[in-house]
Amino acid sequence: MVIYPEIVTEILRLSENNLQPFYLYQTKVIQDNCKVFNQISYPERAVHFASMANANPDFLKIIKDEKINIFVNSPLHLKAALNAGFRAKEIIYTASGLSQEIMQLIGKLDLQVNIDSLNQLLLWSKLFPAKQVGIRCNIGDAVKPYSSHAGAFIGKESRLGFTNEDLKQIPDKSIINGLHLYAGTDITDIDYMISCYEQLANLAMDFPAIEYLNFGGGFALNESGEHNFDFDTYSKKVSELMEKVSAQKGKRIKMILEPGRMVGGNAGYFVCSVTDIKNRSERTLVGVNASTVQFSRPLLYPDEARHPISIIRNGKQLTDFKTQNTTVFGCSTYSRDIFAHNVQLPELQLNDIVIFENAGSYCASSYMQFLGFPKPEEYFI
Repeated sequence: MVIYPEIVTEILRLSENNLQPFYLYQTKVIQDNCKVFNQISYPERAVHFASMANANPDFLKIIKDEKINIFVNSPLHLKAALNAGFRAKEIIYTASGLSQEIMQLIGKLDLQVNIDSLNQLLLWSKLFPAKQVGIRCNIGDAVKPYSSHAGAFIGKESRLGFTNEDLKQIPDKSIINGLHLYAGTDITDIDYMISCYEQLANLAMDFPAIEYLNFGGGFALNESGEHNFDFDTYSKKVSELMEKVSAQKGKRIKMILEPGRMVGGNAGYFVCSVTDIKNRSERTLVGVNASTVQFSRPLLYPDEARHPISIIRNGKQLTDFKTQNTTVFGCSTYSRDIFAHNVQLPELQLNDIVIFENAGSYCASSYMQFLGFPKPEEYFI
């Protein structure tokens, strides 16, 4: 892919005195992605960015300025949200296996909270008698679960949420003010998403105090960084569903969405440089001055996480070249420190700049100390 000239210029500027790998984000791309969600036609809606995708303070301030709220699942991300200026009522906290200590922490704030199990709900009711709360639902096999590299989110293979049997055992349904669902990740099939939403809407009929339906995220971002998700069709269908639910309940029901990777995935670049080349008979092995613990999607999803690679040499992006079969590896001795297997790249040279695209979500945020490499700096343009 051809990178915009201003991005190349900024990468070159940052690389001049920077011997370590780094991330670069395009602010306008993040802003434009936020606007897509705010254009959904159903008026009683709220969009909460999933902070695990990227909790960088500058990133959070950008989405806040775009009138996007935030979803968190840990005390550290809750603190990051508050530090970024989000008010408690703009924060959703959803997690599983909450300790009593954490439950007391979030229960004392004016957050929207979604509880994950019957036992957790009983503990919540003991700590906060009559205080309303949302629950995460597992719609079971009502819809065939979407197959995902990230695991199961609904159905019998999922560890998450209230099953239909659990719902029947809730002692007081009047304290439940919202239902939460997460159908999967990287979904392009709108009919699948709507069918999952419909099951959640059906469950809502049994809860008299329902104020919101939270449909989670899962919006797909393809390998090229393009949005091949049909937002116009999605907006029409989800709005029709919410109008129907509101009519059935006799009041306006709020719709909540929790996009993650879609908001910033295509706005980020991970930049490193070539430090080693090993020629093999069937492929070339190229080492870089970075490890996948610093850019971990290829480490966590080695067969699914594919990030387009661009090369800068002598101040210019290479755009016309003969390709060869290449594997890009990291600078540790860990055998799985591999950024890309068997990709078609030009014949690389030492000190070439290597750019991994679509690195704006679930990349810097999943940095790990394993192997001992520093967390890369993050810059915005």
